[in-house]
Amino acid sequence: MKICPKCNSLCEDSASFCQECGAPLPAPNDNDHTQENQNQQESQFQQNAYYQNAYQNNYNQNNYYRNGTTAGIMPRNLVLAIVFSFLTCGIYSIYWMIKLNDEVNQLAGEPQATSGGMVFLFSLITCGIYGIYWAYKMGERCDRIRGIQGNSSILYLILSILGLDIVYFCLLQDMINKEVS
Repeated sequence: MKICPKCNSLCEDSASFCQECGAPLPAPNDNDHTQENQNQQESQFQQNAYYQNAYQNNYNQNNYYRNGTTAGIMPRNLVLAIVFSFLTCGIYSIYWMIKLNDEVNQLAGEPQATSGGMVFLFSLITCGIYGIYWAYKMGERCDRIRGIQGNSSILYLILSILGLDIVYFCLLQDMINKEVS
């Protein structure tokens, strides 16, 4: 195998030009490309490929959150979510709240924000007071995701105080559904 001197791509021995960048490849009988040099270049190519893959994986992982990626988020049917919440006497709404929190955090590019499980736990411990604060913060994140200077946080806060959590759950879910569709 030949190694392109310009981009370090592996090329067939019979190739005259690199298939990646089009640079001319050295002839097989060139003096500077002894077997030792070629082995060293192949080793360097493998090392570079390893580091490029590691960098790309790290880059993709970091941008997964930073860019607000929608990977893994599926739209949820609002009617079914409401029906399941009522049929299970609110148990599904706990799951729904946890998923809403995690999905909004992902879309907002805030992986270090409080997880859905912790939101539920804090709400339980504070007898719902943290849930009111959480509704306010979700409104802020929704406005940030949509790129608007809105007042969703005030609306979600009022709905939460009035005990209409299912309404702002639906608003959150609708926003998520629009973002991932």
